Amino acid sequence: MAAPMLRCARAGWCWSLGSRPRRTRKFFAEPVPGGVRGQRSAAAQEPRPGTHEWAAVVGLEIHAQISSNSKLFSGSQVTFLAPPNSLVSFFDASLPGTLPVLNRRCVEAAVMTGLALNCTVNKKSLFDRKHYFYADLPAGYQITQQRLPIAVNGSLSYSLGVGARWSPSATKTVRIKQIQLEQDSGKSLHDDTRSQTLIDLNRAGVGLMEVVMEPDMSCGDEAATAVRELQLILRALGTSQANMAEGQLRVDANISVHHPGEPLGVRTEVKNLNSIRFLAKAIDYEIQRQIEELQNGGKILNETRAFDEKLGCTVSMRDKEGRQDYRFMPEPNLPPLILYDSESLPVAADPQQVVNIDWIRERLPELPSVTRGRLVEQYGILPEHSFALLNEDGLLEFFQNVMKETRAEPQKVIGWILSTFLGYLKQQSLAVSESPISPSSLAELLNLVDSKVISLPAARKVMAVKKGNHKVVNKLIGMVRRATEGRADPARIKQILEKQLQ
Repeated sequence: MAAPMLRCARAGWCWSLGSRPRRTRKFFAEPVPGGVRGQRSAAAQEPRPGTHEWAAVVGLEIHAQISSNSKLFSGSQVTFLAPPNSLVSFFDASLPGTLPVLNRRCVEAAVMTGLALNCTVNKKSLFDRKHYFYADLPAGYQITQQRLPIAVNGSLSYSLGVGARWSPSATKTVRIKQIQLEQDSGKSLHDDTRSQTLIDLNRAGVGLMEVVMEPDMSCGDEAATAVRELQLILRALGTSQANMAEGQLRVDANISVHHPGEPLGVRTEVKNLNSIRFLAKAIDYEIQRQIEELQNGGKILNETRAFDEKLGCTVSMRDKEGRQDYRFMPEPNLPPLILYDSESLPVAADPQQVVNIDWIRERLPELPSVTRGRLVEQYGILPEHSFALLNEDGLLEFFQNVMKETRAEPQKVIGWILSTFLGYLKQQSLAVSESPISPSSLAELLNLVDSKVISLPAARKVMAVKKGNHKVVNKLIGMVRRATEGRADPARIKQILEKQLQ
């Protein structure tokens, strides 16, 4: 049987099979971990004769670290890259007799996130103990919200690109099953040289929001776009910095495949994906691996897998065939969490002792979807340009600051920023926040072009300066400005540019 190649067909959201490109044939000819060759799968997994369509189902569990100065149940500070075990309270270390004290800021952050994701916020929620053993979990259990979480039944809308452009017809919605508060575990540091594992408890007890998304997605592109939209929402709310490189946003993906119209297949879980790009790659690889396994008569195991970034594939970690008993039980040291709205708020209630859902709702900031619509209406830019402005950290603020000081049309400004300016930053390996070119300088350059003091090619040549001193661009813009203010003739300005750009 020819090896399958997968294509995510946007119209029906099915994976179609065809002949695989020659360059991948050798890689997939190797035995794939996680499957058992020679064994027939269940009837729901057996490929039907003559069919070449598979449907993939993807659900996500996302852990977002709450932006708070202290941990969820203790007063220990939360600081990235602090010296190991320097931010650990007696409670974090699970010393006997210590008790949890709930962090109000974490509760408000969860409520705000739930409202932004169209969730129903429960006025009463409960805390539970989830028992399992890891060396970096000193208590032997995690305090979470299993039975009755703080928010349920929400939704998140996101827009996919069609080709190189954004299209309103590609807007999809994923259901949010629940949002729950829980504490993070510590961190294990493996020293291969000395064959030992060290434990850092700085992260133990840090407040997390777990956002559970229903399996409404079909491929890595969808999942990555949904997570990126959630990341933008969390940052707009200020409830999480959602920096994946610092572990502030971690994703677990549940993936299965089946033939359309048949029961869902056995799912696998890919754990701890810490990059949006790797998230998409891991999901697409796992979908392809499962289809190939079934096509070859194998069986999909209910297991936990990890994504190997160097090899670009998922690898088996542990099986989940035997359901793990977490021995959930009510947390005896925490009473039910009671929230209020304007109608149920007690008359004599101390505002510092209660959380008012309506008060938080009234203070929700502008969400990314609203911001994109406002940008299109205010500046007349294309919808895909509004997505680009928000997707690059700091770019929207840069664009708005340029617009405040330039006479150039918004369409010209956005063109310069998305092509010339971002191209310059890419050449210099800089983020927008690290740009040596200020919004004022770029606005000044665009004003000179708009006034026809300098030509468009000359302005582009100014922006093309690279290799070496990052201050050259600002220097050139300043020289042109001074020459213009001194009423120098165009020939003099051209001479200045040619001399400095040699």
